[in-house]
Amino acid sequence: MTEDLLQAGLAQTTLHPLNLRVRHAVGSIITLEDGSELIDFISGIGVSSFGHGNPLITQALKDQIDLHLHVMVYGEMRQASQDRAAKLLLSLLPDALDTVYFVNSGAEAVDGALKLARSSTGRQKILAVDGGYHGNTFGALTVSSNEARKAPFEPLIPGIEFLAWNNVQALDAIDHTIAAIIVETIQGDAGIRIPDQGWLLSLREKCNETGTLLILDEIQCGMGRTGRPFAFEHFDIEPDVLCLGKALGGGLPMGAFVSSKSRMKQLANAPALSHITTFGGHPLPCASAAAALQLLKDLDFQHTERCALRFEKIVSAHVLVKEVRRLGAYIAIELPDEEAVNYCVQHALTQGLLIYFFLSTPCAFRVAPPLTMDEATWVRATDILCQTLDACASSMR
Repeated sequence: MTEDLLQAGLAQTTLHPLNLRVRHAVGSIITLEDGSELIDFISGIGVSSFGHGNPLITQALKDQIDLHLHVMVYGEMRQASQDRAAKLLLSLLPDALDTVYFVNSGAEAVDGALKLARSSTGRQKILAVDGGYHGNTFGALTVSSNEARKAPFEPLIPGIEFLAWNNVQALDAIDHTIAAIIVETIQGDAGIRIPDQGWLLSLREKCNETGTLLILDEIQCGMGRTGRPFAFEHFDIEPDVLCLGKALGGGLPMGAFVSSKSRMKQLANAPALSHITTFGGHPLPCASAAAALQLLKDLDFQHTERCALRFEKIVSAHVLVKEVRRLGAYIAIELPDEEAVNYCVQHALTQGLLIYFFLSTPCAFRVAPPLTMDEATWVRATDILCQTLDACASSMR
């Protein structure tokens, strides 16, 4: 099974692929070629937050295809889908975040944000935080925390140091030599770690004092995932630069970094063409993003919170569950060990429920269902998961 991708001429990134062949997907349901169905309880790792085949997104894509696809590299021509996506995104953000650069992925958004920080401050040093995950390009990997994943590719980018997460005393390392600190508002790969508000407020204050840019990575936790349009809204802070991706594209590849006009003008003249991309701002992902952002504006957050809270109460009461960490529909279930997690992921799959691992948190699995999931499907998924936990507990006796 593990050689199937290579035999087909496709590069393989995992030794244990799910190896499921998809026929189609609608709403919260993935239908396989054999006719069996899976409840997608992870939204393609946060990408399909508005459900599969959402009619608003699908129609926007069809309309754009009838107009044009790629016409010119980013920024050389005005395109209506870019204008719509930018207008909708900026309407949801604080006034100081008034300029967006659309790119191809969340990792590229991080790289662009790091370049912006150095060019706009004239400083070189960048801080990151223990447990953070920001992607796998060289820049994004450098500011990520998993040393085992970084070691084969070293040396990476110099001038990067790490601080303890959620530790106010560690913020003393931020001084006038630091260009930026990059932080996931809610840490995803670390197993949905939610920081204290006091730490984030102190971080924001320290950045203000030293002229250090605060880059918030909301590639996973943004776009409504935590129960508000953006996770930083829970903490009464605003970033200097915001990185987005995954759900932003409505199912298509897309990322973005957002900041102020005064900073973003550096991309054109310090030096010229500071960040360029052929496919960033492509009209199809922009059309899809505009539709996704409209869906975000119209989301029923109370419905999602009601369903997620019920899920948390039921699952956290199970004897096998050590902890449920949750904000909105961004959820980690911690079990006693890695073997229990492996058992549950595989067993749930046989019962028609797709849950999945974290890269760096082996004793927990992730739950991040589409934000449009109806209550009946939430209930069915919860039942299947509880049955899976029961089966796991029995196997451990």
